Amino acid sequence: MFLVMGITGKVGGATAQHLLAQGKKVRALVRNREKAAHWANQGVELVDGDWDDSAAIEQALKGVAGAFVMVPSVWAPSPNYKEAKGVIANYVAALTKAAPARVVALSSMGANRTSGLGMITALSLLEKGFRDLKSPVAFVRAGGFLENFLYGLHVAQGGMLPVYNSPTSRKTTMVATNDIGAEVATLLTGPAWPGHRVIELGSMVSADDVAEHLGKVMKLDVKAFAVPRAGWVEALEQLGIPKGHTGAAEEMYDAVNAGWMDLGAEGTEHVAGTTSARAVFEAVQNAAKV
Repeated sequence: MFLVMGITGKVGGATAQHLLAQGKKVRALVRNREKAAHWANQGVELVDGDWDDSAAIEQALKGVAGAFVMVPSVWAPSPNYKEAKGVIANYVAALTKAAPARVVALSSMGANRTSGLGMITALSLLEKGFRDLKSPVAFVRAGGFLENFLYGLHVAQGGMLPVYNSPTSRKTTMVATNDIGAEVATLLTGPAWPGHRVIELGSMVSADDVAEHLGKVMKLDVKAFAVPRAGWVEALEQLGIPKGHTGAAEEMYDAVNAGWMDLGAEGTEHVAGTTSARAVFEAVQNAAKV
C-alpha cells in the first residue's frame, strides 16, 4: 500500500495511475470524496482529511510501504510563506510518528537555493524541513510543468504564444506531469535507499520549442512571444492573481530566466523527461474531442 497526496491533482493523479498500472494498492487523503470518486472506483482507498491535519496524515500513513507527499501551489503566498510552513510542519509531525520505509517528496528545480525563488521558496522550505526525518527521502526536483502551456490551445489561434520565458530561445528545464508520476512510482516501488536522494527531473526545452510543438498540434505557425517584463504584473493579474500579490510569481519567472532552474546542481541525480510538449497538447486536444 502506498499513500499518494494530492491525488485529485495532475501529479498526484499521474502517480496513482502509474502505481495502479503496476498492480499496487493505493491510499489517498482527500477532502472531497465526490471529487475523488473515480479513484475509489479504481480501487483506491480514500481517507478523509487534508494537509492541514497532521493527525489525519498520520492515520493515512499507517501500514504503508511508502508515501508521496507534496505542498499545494499557492500563487499569492503570504510574505513569510506561512501556508507552506504550516503544511510542512504537519507533514514532519506525521512522518516523524509514522516513519514509513520511504518518502518521495515533490520539489522543484532551484530548491537548492534559499532566496530569490518566489513561489519555489515553499519547496526550498520543504527540503529543509524534511532534512532530519528518519525515513529515507527522495526529493524529485521537477522542471517547469509542460502543462502550464496548455493555455496556448486557446490563446494561440492568432499564431502567438505569450510566455514569461526571455529570451524565448533560451532552454530551461521542463517536464510533463506524467513523467513525474512515472518517476515517483518508480522510486516508491524500486530498490530501497539510505538517507536522502535528490533527482532532477526533466529536459532542457525552450519556449520556442514549445510553440513549435503547439503549432504542429494546432496546424498553425505558432511563435513564442516574451511578455515584456514591465507588463508582467498586469498579465499575471489577468490570470487571476490578486492585485498587489504578483511578487512571488514574478520572482519565480525571474529565477527561471536567470538560469537558476537549469540542470546540474551539485550532488543530484538526473532523469530525463520522455513526454514531449506535443504529446501533452495532443492528449488534451484528443480528450476534448471525446
